[in-house]
Amino acid sequence: MQNTILNSGIKYEKNTFHKTKSSDEIFLQMVERKLKKIFMDELNSSNSIFLKVSDNVIHNLALFISGQKQRTCALGIAGETASGKSTITMDIIDTIEEFALEYGIEKPITRINTDDYYYDRSEMVKKAGSFSEFAKHYDLDVPEALELSLMKEHIHQILEGKTVYLPKYDMSGTAIRIDNVQKAEPSKVIISEGLFTLTDDVVDAFDFKIYVDVSRNAQKERFYIRAAERDLGDSVDEVYENASNKAKIYIHPTAMKADIILSGEADRKAYKVFVRKILSLVKELHFSNVLLYS
Repeated sequence: MQNTILNSGIKYEKNTFHKTKSSDEIFLQMVERKLKKIFMDELNSSNSIFLKVSDNVIHNLALFISGQKQRTCALGIAGETASGKSTITMDIIDTIEEFALEYGIEKPITRINTDDYYYDRSEMVKKAGSFSEFAKHYDLDVPEALELSLMKEHIHQILEGKTVYLPKYDMSGTAIRIDNVQKAEPSKVIISEGLFTLTDDVVDAFDFKIYVDVSRNAQKERFYIRAAERDLGDSVDEVYENASNKAKIYIHPTAMKADIILSGEADRKAYKVFVRKILSLVKELHFSNVLLYS
């Protein structure tokens, strides 16, 4: 997919501010201008992390960064299995937490893992004798395998300023889900990732919708490495084919809902570098004595 950024229609010509514009409007346009440069520099770089950035991203992000939207910002990240979405998510979290620690920002980010909302199927695993046998007869690659309505409820509760306790699903092969065990408090950012994060049941909970795209060869290689870790045994080929087929039905179409499409094969350092550039703008706007309008 070719790297693109849709034309936002925003023009940043000098001396075009009218006296009737409020200081908030001028400040927002300045933030948008700086964000657009950060995004365009990345889009025009070799091996960019972006495949697409839609026209609403810069304006919406500017609203949050400028403080004109003074509430938690929710990010949803989706992509098929082994696309790299979990790795990207953790890199984003680590980078934001490092920044928060440096500048004394409390409760900067809360992670909600979509996979933790798989229904408990531990009894079915026991009855089948192993997870690999269970996986031959139970489809984990459809949205109905997860309690997405509960996930959406939890996101809304956090956005409303409530503390909630999230479930935890055992991905090692037991199919056990334990409810109400992970404390999630209101924070500056909520980030959620998983196969079905952008499906209809939950997608409208997010301010920014991100899809991670990956080539079939890279995705397949990663999948088989992970399958060995999860004891899929001789069912691995069948599970992979099912996952690929179901992805075409349930996951690939969600890319159309995404504001941002990321490359799942970009250098991991590049994701962190980009997030740091955004955070540098936050530092300039909110943690510096002098605000530069250049």
